[in-house]
Amino acid sequence: MFEGKTLTVRALETGFAELCFDNGAKPVNVFDRQTVTELSSALDALAGSQIKGLLVTSAKKVFIAGADISEFGPAFGAGKEQLKGFLSVNNANFNRLENLPFPSVVAINGFALGGGFEFCLACDYRILSSAAQVGFPEVGLGILPGWGGTVRSPRLAGLANALKWVAEGKQHRADDALVDGFVDEVVDPDTLRQAALARLKSAVDSPAAYRSRRQQKAQPLMISADQAAAIESSALEAIRKKLGDHYPAPQVAIKTMVSAVNKPFEEALEAEFDGFYRLSKTPEARALIGNFLSDQKLSSVARKYASASPGPVRRAAVLGAGTMGGGIAYQNAVRGFAVFMKDINQSALDLGIGEARGLLDKRVQRGALSQEKADSVLAAITPSLSYDGMAECDIVIEAVVEKEAVKKAVLAEVEREVPESTILASNTSSILISSIAEALERPENFCGLHFFNPVHAMPLVEVVRGQKTSDVTVARAVEHVLGMGKKPVVVNDCPGFLVNRVLFPYFAGFNLLMRDGADFKDLDRVMEGWGWPMGPAYLLDVIGIDVAVHAADVMADGFPDRLKLDFPQATHLMAEHKRLGQKNGKGFYLYESGAKGKLAKQNDPETWSILSSHVAERQRFGEDDIVARMMVPMCIEMARCLEEGITGSPAEADMALLYGLGFPRFRGGVFRWLEEIGMAQFCAMADRFSHLGKLYEPTEAMRGMAADNRRYYSQ
Repeated sequence: MFEGKTLTVRALETGFAELCFDNGAKPVNVFDRQTVTELSSALDALAGSQIKGLLVTSAKKVFIAGADISEFGPAFGAGKEQLKGFLSVNNANFNRLENLPFPSVVAINGFALGGGFEFCLACDYRILSSAAQVGFPEVGLGILPGWGGTVRSPRLAGLANALKWVAEGKQHRADDALVDGFVDEVVDPDTLRQAALARLKSAVDSPAAYRSRRQQKAQPLMISADQAAAIESSALEAIRKKLGDHYPAPQVAIKTMVSAVNKPFEEALEAEFDGFYRLSKTPEARALIGNFLSDQKLSSVARKYASASPGPVRRAAVLGAGTMGGGIAYQNAVRGFAVFMKDINQSALDLGIGEARGLLDKRVQRGALSQEKADSVLAAITPSLSYDGMAECDIVIEAVVEKEAVKKAVLAEVEREVPESTILASNTSSILISSIAEALERPENFCGLHFFNPVHAMPLVEVVRGQKTSDVTVARAVEHVLGMGKKPVVVNDCPGFLVNRVLFPYFAGFNLLMRDGADFKDLDRVMEGWGWPMGPAYLLDVIGIDVAVHAADVMADGFPDRLKLDFPQATHLMAEHKRLGQKNGKGFYLYESGAKGKLAKQNDPETWSILSSHVAERQRFGEDDIVARMMVPMCIEMARCLEEGITGSPAEADMALLYGLGFPRFRGGVFRWLEEIGMAQFCAMADRFSHLGKLYEPTEAMRGMAADNRRYYSQ
C-alpha cells in the first residue's frame, strides 16, 4: 500500500493493514523529517483504503526513540510561525491517525519515548511488551512534548499521573505504564504481535468501544478549578524539591497542562505549542539539547576508536586493592568480565572485596539484582597475593598509591609477568603517563585510565595517551571502558590530564578569594546556587584535602606561571592542621554520621581560627564577582586544553566536565556557557580581575574569537 525508506504499509490477509517503522539507515527509528513526510503519505494511502483495522509495529528493537534532536537547531532558531510549521506536520499526522475510519492498535516492542510515545497515544489501543519502556523525556532537553503528549496523556491517564510522567521525564517500565493507565495491556515479547492482532479484531467487532476512547481524548476533562489547583500545587512542590528552579521545563509543562485540561482539544494543542515555544527560547533548552548532541559526539568518537581494537578484553586485572581498586574490580565484574585483583596485603584485598560486596548488597536491597546474580558477580573477582593467573589477563589496571616511584616499580614488575599483547593502564589522577612509561620496556602498550570516585557512580573515564602510547592500546582501552558501561574520553598527556587540569584553576580561584577575605560558606552557597552539586569547600572535603593538596602541588609544578601561588593557601592550611575532610570527620566543615549513615555537614568555628591569621579581614563579595573569580580560571584553562590538543573537541571537553565533575547540566559545559554569555563579554569579565595574575588572562585565541564574534561550536 505504501513503501518508503523509513516505514511501509502492507495489507494483511485478515483485511487489516500493518504500518511498520523501519529506518534501515539508522540504528533506531526516529521521527526525522523523512519519517514525518512518509507518515503523511502512508496516512493518505490508509485513508483511501478499504481496510478494517490498522496494526502498527516496529522492525527495530527500539520502537521509536522520539524526534531527531539534530533537527532542532534550525527549527528553534527560526521564528514562532516557522517553529509551529515544523511541529504542525506531525501534529496533523497524529490527528489524522486518531481519526481514521477504523481502529488502530500499536504493538510497542521496545523503547517508545517522547514523540514515539506521543504517536502511541494517538492510536486507539497500546499493547506493550513486558521488556519495553515508555515515557516523555522532553523536560530533560529543556522542552515539553510538542506533538499532543501534554493533551492526550491527562485525558487517558488522569491529570495527576500525566503531570508526574511529563514533569519528571523518566522512562517507565511496562508494569508501571499499565498501572498508571498509559497502556491497555502488557504481554510477553513473544506474544506481542498475536495479542495486538487479537485486540484489533476485538475493536473491529465492537466499534463503540474505540469510538468512545476517541471521544474521551477529544473532550475536556472538566475537573473543578479547586481540584486542578490542588493537583498543580502538589506537582510543582514535588518538582521544585527535586530539581530547584534551574530547570524551567517541568514547571512550564505542569502549568501548561493544568491550564489546558478543561479546554477543547484544538485549544489545548495551542496551549501546548505556546509552552513549547517559550521553552525553546530559553538558555536551558539550548544547553540541554546541546548536551544531548555532544553526548552523541562523545559516543561516536569512542566507537570510532574502539573499532580499531584487535579484540575484546576477556579477563581484566586490577593491581592494588582497597576502595578504589575494589570499585574498579566491581565495575568490571558487574559488566561480565572475569577480574584478577592483586595486592601485597591481605587486608587491602579484604577491603577491595568488601567494597565490591557492599555495592552488590545495596543493589540486592534495592531489588535491582538477585542474590544469586550478586553472588556470581562477586565470584568473578579472584583476589590474590601473587601474580599467579596474571598472565591470562588482557588488560591490567594499576590502582596503587599515588606516588610516581611506586607506580613505576609496580608496573615494571607486572610487565614482566604478562604477555606482550597485554595492555597496562594506570589509574593515576595527576602523574604524567609519559613519565611513568619511562620504567617500562613496552611503553607503547601503556596508557592512563583515570576513573573518578566513586567508580560505580561516576560515568567518566579519561583514556590518557602518553607520548609513546600506540593507537592499538588506545583503541583497546576505549573498547574496554565502553564494555564497563562507562563514558570514555580520549585525552593527551599533561599534568592533571583534562578534568583535573581545569578543576585546579577553579580551586586556585577559591584560594585567592579566601586570601582576600571571602567566607568559604558564602562561596559554597553562591556556587551551589549557580548550579554546582557542591560548593568548592565542600567538594574539597569530599575529595580529601590531603589528596587535593598533593594534586594542587603537582599542577603548580606543571603550570607555575598561573598555579604557583605565593601565599598560604586555605587548602594547605587545612591539611597542615590534619583537617582532611570527610575521611577524618573535619575539614572546612565538621562531619558526623546522620540518618542512614550519611555524613551530615556542620559548621566549625575552629576553621576560622586556623585561617584568620593568614587571610584578609573577612568581607562579603557580590555573587557575580564570586562566580567570575571561580569560573574564569576554569574556562581559560579549558580553552588552553583545546588549543593545545589535550582534548579533541568542545563537545568532548564539555561532556567530560558534566560526567566527571557534575558541571551544571543546564549550563551545558564550559564551552556552551561561553557560547551563551559571548566571548567578548567573557573577556571583559576576565579583564576586571587581571590584577590577580595570569590565571585570569584569556588566551590570544580567545581574544581573537571575541574580536571576530566567532563561536566554539559553530566552528
